[in-house]
Amino acid sequence: MTSLVITDVQVFDSRTGELRDGPVRIVDGLIEAVGPSVDTSGETIAGNGGTVVPGLIDNHCHAYGISLDGAWMESRELSYVALVAAQRLGAALRRGFTTIRDVAGGDPGLAAAIAEGRLPSPRYLYTGPGLSQTGGHGDMRSGDEADHHGCGCPVGAMGTEVVDGVDALRTAVRNRFRRGAHAIKIMASGGVMSLTDPIRVPQYSAEEIRAVTEEAARRGSYVCAHAYSSEAIGHAVRNGVRSIEHGNLLDRATAELMAEQGAVLVPTLATYDAMGRLGVEIGMNPVSLAKNSEVLEHGRRAIELAREAGVDIGFGTDLMGELEREQLNGLRLQTEVEGVVRTLQSATLVNAGIIGRDDLGVVEPGAAGDLVLLPGNVLDQPELLWGDERTVIQAGRVV
Repeated sequence: MTSLVITDVQVFDSRTGELRDGPVRIVDGLIEAVGPSVDTSGETIAGNGGTVVPGLIDNHCHAYGISLDGAWMESRELSYVALVAAQRLGAALRRGFTTIRDVAGGDPGLAAAIAEGRLPSPRYLYTGPGLSQTGGHGDMRSGDEADHHGCGCPVGAMGTEVVDGVDALRTAVRNRFRRGAHAIKIMASGGVMSLTDPIRVPQYSAEEIRAVTEEAARRGSYVCAHAYSSEAIGHAVRNGVRSIEHGNLLDRATAELMAEQGAVLVPTLATYDAMGRLGVEIGMNPVSLAKNSEVLEHGRRAIELAREAGVDIGFGTDLMGELEREQLNGLRLQTEVEGVVRTLQSATLVNAGIIGRDDLGVVEPGAAGDLVLLPGNVLDQPELLWGDERTVIQAGRVV
């Protein structure tokens, strides 16, 4: 039996949004007890009056997103991409993200290496390559580029795969679940980094989206959709999509539709802020810079509209390439809109609900021993959440 006790701390209760008294005791990777009556024998960590929060969850992360240049990335050897991905995952864990949902990437090999403890990594839930229509967000060809491989994507695409038609999509979805996918990702609108797709136009037909959502539902899973505009969000939600990624151009009526359908929003403010500040410096295409300007100014308002409509709001970052260092900045940006309590809830309890894990996102007996110890009262000092000083604990062990 292994145990770890964190003493002299307050504990963030993600259900109530309040702080309660520690200590916290973890035994064999699970939280055994919380509160003043905890047995403090064995190995201890002195919290020095700090705050324990549940391990953070990033529900829109890309392990294989090693570059902002999608075409270049898709042409690399998988062995190279996986090695860079391992470094990205280790850095995310050190920031306090003990679970990530990789939407548009991941495969059984990387997942097995993580499960076997061969590399430091957050808990890893993946969708496999995202599904895109021809000329959609995942089709990285320029408008004057000739076809190759029939779809513009290399065989065994890492981040996205171009798949058209109901029957082909059913096969693709079934194969992803065969390979251990947690959920399915589709591209349902234009995107910032792709060059030929207008950002507001819905993608995939209703029949195609329903084919994907029906297959996922049969497996007890769900579909998440890259979607910016209200037109695209409404099209996706009406056809069974449960998790809307980004959603920057959301309007009030569509937010209300999302609430009616039980869909959730996973905003990704970090990536637009980072590209807005650093895009020219890192060589972003002028087309992408213009698209980013359009969605950047609307992202905060979309969160407010979703909140007013009663939509559950998660947390994601969507940071590619060198922008990964902005991951904690996403917490600051969402806090500016929602406040620290709601942001913490989004990055813990709400995100855990989205991925269907009641053992995550809470600090209570029976939950996973994934915690972040911050050096002070995080409700009084929200900046601690995105600061440099923290102790990360994964399955009862200090990272």
